[in-house]
Amino acid sequence: MGFLRKICPSRLKAKWKEILSPKKKLQWGSFRKLEPFNRDFGAFVGTPVDRYYIEHFLHSEAKNIKGNVLEIAETRYTEKFGTEKFKPYALQLDKAVNEHDIVGNLVTGKGLKDEQFDCVILTQTLPFIYDYRKAIDNLKRSLKPGGVILATLSGISQISRFDMDRWGDYWRFTGLSSSKIFEEFFPPENISLREYGNALVATAFIQGIVVEQLKKDELDYYDKDYPVSICVKAIK
Repeated sequence: MGFLRKICPSRLKAKWKEILSPKKKLQWGSFRKLEPFNRDFGAFVGTPVDRYYIEHFLHSEAKNIKGNVLEIAETRYTEKFGTEKFKPYALQLDKAVNEHDIVGNLVTGKGLKDEQFDCVILTQTLPFIYDYRKAIDNLKRSLKPGGVILATLSGISQISRFDMDRWGDYWRFTGLSSSKIFEEFFPPENISLREYGNALVATAFIQGIVVEQLKKDELDYYDKDYPVSICVKAIK
């Protein structure tokens, strides 16, 4: 502030003091409460914010969703975004539900064969696996040469209570940590990364405010200091 006192006229200095004052009154409105608007990411109200980014990423990588494609628990994204001939597989932890299901475990490698898949869609899975490095290693082993992992990871996010109470909610990531983790298993030149989010969207996501309650330009604005979703493409 000493620098400002030397160069700023009195009115400008007063304005800066008003802006920087910790006593400046904020208009909290309905946000001034201890409970969020919705604790389940708004899933029963509309589209959770992270799903907007996940689908944007997968749509942009649709050309890679082909051949033998593995998803976790379901094949929804394979069927939605696959653009060429594909055969969907879903990895189930306990028992098969459909004929295309594989019963297995990403950490132990159970159910995963060597060079089995052309593409793995791994959405919001690694945050809920304590030993995520073993999971990535086993998935890499299951990829054919030239195969692709399309992974999404949580940045700024609340705890997922559903997952925490069943198998655990362990990790939140940054773009830097995501890059370094995948570089342990894939050549750096075979990895590309995208981040999505901003302060408004991060606040909305934590509060359970959904996509339908936000504007497109608000969702699409990117601020590198507020990543909500981190998306990684890694090629074997």
